[in-house]
Amino acid sequence: MIRKGFKMKLYPGMAKEYEKRHNELWPEMQEMIHEHGGHNYSIYLDEETNVLYGYIEIEDEELWAKSADTPINRKWWDFMADIMDTNPDNSPVAVDLHPVFHLD
Repeated sequence: MIRKGFKMKLYPGMAKEYEKRHNELWPEMQEMIHEHGGHNYSIYLDEETNVLYGYIEIEDEELWAKSADTPINRKWWDFMADIMDTNPDNSPVAVDLHPVFHLD
């Protein structure tokens, strides 16, 4: 597995809505993540800064990259765009994080 860390940013006051939407994650979105090799996915919030820190394990970089172009993923981006920083295509502004330590 390839471990990936990244950060995103919520708009102020949107933490509860972000959590609610993820607690109700569409089954089709869950299936798409798994079909594209995503596992052990977690997102954490720094409540002081509204920065989200994501962690996911993927099977293959190329397969995972294809998930961005799926219709369900595009629909999810549109659904989430009103509560977080996004790019012009509504994808979340995400910054990859450099791993500095890992222990199994």
